Amino acid sequence: MEMPRTFELKVGTFILVGIALGVLIIFSIGDINLSRTGYNVSITFDFASGLGPAAPVRLAGVGVGRVESVHVVYSDKDKRSHADVRAWIQSDAKLEEDVRVTINTLGLLGEKYLEIYPGTPGKPLLKEGAVIVGQDPVVMEKLTENLVDLSTSITTIVKRLERGEGTIGKLLVEDGVYKDLGVMMGNFKDFSMDLKSTGANFKDFSDDLKKHPWKLLSRPRED
Repeated sequence: MEMPRTFELKVGTFILVGIALGVLIIFSIGDINLSRTGYNVSITFDFASGLGPAAPVRLAGVGVGRVESVHVVYSDKDKRSHADVRAWIQSDAKLEEDVRVTINTLGLLGEKYLEIYPGTPGKPLLKEGAVIVGQDPVVMEKLTENLVDLSTSITTIVKRLERGEGTIGKLLVEDGVYKDLGVMMGNFKDFSMDLKSTGANFKDFSDDLKKHPWKLLSRPRED
């Protein structure tokens, strides 16, 4: 009878140790520390961009907490719905009342997280239950639409240039316009040379007057 009881005791001890190790691993991976103290704040967004519970919270790029919950809330005041994000912040992370909060992504397709940018030094600090109005992240779908529109516009412009439409298009396609522009540039060059020559003559005349100012008082001889 002693052997079965000893075996059961060993099995039970092994199971308890396994459970304890599993709990420690879960707490370690989840960055959960029961000894830490902190406070909760709420951040409102018009668009949460797929942010979910347990997402990291960073202040100046350093992890200081986690997202506790994300809910859709209807505002009777604004007559519309918005995303309400509740985040836990560790007590040693102080947030000024004018901090900026947005939703960022680790890499292009990485994990979503809350990014907090420090506020103005000396401003009052946020306390438990404070509400912050977040800055909505850029919607990737909207950015993609803008890039598609830009690509379409560029394609249209290139096609118009190829057809010779517009001044630049005619310049690139029609030889006559190009030749006329060449003649115009040649005339401008001649005018510039004449202007330079006139300036040189005026300089010589001015230098001569500086050396012989009495010429201003002399009268030309009458025949």
